[in-house]
Amino acid sequence: MKIALAQLNPTVGDLAGNAEKAVRAIGEAAARGASLVVLPELVVCGYPPRDLLGVEGFVERCAEAAERIGASCDPGPAVVVGTPLAGEGGATFNGVLVFRGGKRIAEYRKRLLPTYDVFDEDRYFVPGDGPGVVEVDGRRVGLAVCEDLWRGEDAGFAARYAGAPDPVGELGEAGVDLLVVPSASPFVLGKHGRHRSILAAHAARLGVPVVSVNQCGGNDDLLFDGRSCVIESGGGTLGEAADFEEDLLVVDLASARPGDAPVIPDERLVIDALTVGVRDYLGKCGFRAACLGISGGIDSALVAAIAVRALGPGAVTGVAMPGPYSSEGSVIDAYALAENLGMPCVTMPIGPAFEGHRSVLDAGFGELGLDAIGVRLPDLTQENLQSRVRGAVMMALSNRTGALLLTTGNKSELAVGYCTLYGDMNGGLAVISDVPKTMVFRVCRHLNEHHAELGFRVPPIPESTITKPPSAELAPGQLDSDSLPEYGVLDAIVERHVERLQSSDRIIEETGFDAGVVRRVCRLIDLNEYKRRQLAVGLKITHRAFGPGRRMPIAQRWVR
Repeated sequence: MKIALAQLNPTVGDLAGNAEKAVRAIGEAAARGASLVVLPELVVCGYPPRDLLGVEGFVERCAEAAERIGASCDPGPAVVVGTPLAGEGGATFNGVLVFRGGKRIAEYRKRLLPTYDVFDEDRYFVPGDGPGVVEVDGRRVGLAVCEDLWRGEDAGFAARYAGAPDPVGELGEAGVDLLVVPSASPFVLGKHGRHRSILAAHAARLGVPVVSVNQCGGNDDLLFDGRSCVIESGGGTLGEAADFEEDLLVVDLASARPGDAPVIPDERLVIDALTVGVRDYLGKCGFRAACLGISGGIDSALVAAIAVRALGPGAVTGVAMPGPYSSEGSVIDAYALAENLGMPCVTMPIGPAFEGHRSVLDAGFGELGLDAIGVRLPDLTQENLQSRVRGAVMMALSNRTGALLLTTGNKSELAVGYCTLYGDMNGGLAVISDVPKTMVFRVCRHLNEHHAELGFRVPPIPESTITKPPSAELAPGQLDSDSLPEYGVLDAIVERHVERLQSSDRIIEETGFDAGVVRRVCRLIDLNEYKRRQLAVGLKITHRAFGPGRRMPIAQRWVR
């Protein structure tokens, strides 16, 4: 039996475009002799459709598109299509339809609905109430959808399903020869390894091959790595699709031999994930170009390199905006980066605009009996004003050119509020908002060391950008280390406090870090929620990102 895993990149709401992708994949699979084609979860509408599911007529139109996909396989292979389904009394199900010879032969409704982190499926769907088995070419094929298989084990939420039905176990009791699982499981560093372990456990438990087909590409903040695969009952891999790109993997169960899946370094996964996130966010939103400020620092250098890899050098414009305290080396590094990447770069000094704002403010401050800007240092107002002038410059360029402004703040800075509202936080996409500073350094070194295979002519990041001490350059001689702990310490605290929700007391006890440093960082994280709530859409790569999956109150007095 030949099975085709049609790993597609759907666009949310593009029913016609998604259906066209599906029909094309089915046709190619048929030409390659497949007798069963499996498409991802909710491939008809794209995942996650969110509140589109409540829009009048949306679910019905999805069903119509699914039927058109099914009709395309006459004659041809059996096809498993993921789509929302309308049920009795206004209920909506996350389901799959199975077609053969142009006719619907089976239907299955997802039974376990994830409602944690970025998932809200209980908000939209009603769970199904029974197993799904369909016969294809004399084989009993068991059907499950995404969470039916993972049961929260891949994300640390297994306790949510204590006492819940066991869809896979019930399929084992019903007797199946093959388990087929359409999914739309977002990428998170480290998750793929957990997925493979869960798939292997189910394959051994049932004694049958497991076919897992995942969506790929980016939809808003969520990224999907694909890596669809077939796991045989002994735990070996019979085939694995590409990462982060569309692929049609055809596996012949009769002749395929188990092997090892490729191991991909985390740094490479981050690069590929962010590249897809930028490419798909701009492409699916209708943008053709991007712009960003390049300061000579490592964060903007990484964002520029990712943007060029995603869009091409001609579609990305960099702007150097030297201010009163910018070093000459920063401007040199900014232009060296642009030359390495082959992207255009212009200089727009902020000095005159800063002085203009300063004169207006000083006059008003004087009438109010307040200090003039820069009289006492450090002066947070003076520092933020420079950032806001830069933000205004970049938004004007975005308006004039139609290019989407990319923000360059990393997760470490955003965690503690080391960013300026209406300044460096301006923009439409926060590319590295879920990338800790230590990972930024690791990824930049990986980019340089593997530049050719990543598509760059030369190592893109200037070495001095990587080695010089990080600085916002908003005050004389300013360094990040003046107000923040060493980034290895900071990132460890952020990971524990944000991703694991650990208290400051536990962090102090388990790490041995200075108690004052830990409490200060944790307090900064909690106090700056109001800033992050106004952050641009950020690409998610870790277990818990700043965004829809983290819902901390702003006005609150709980001290963790």
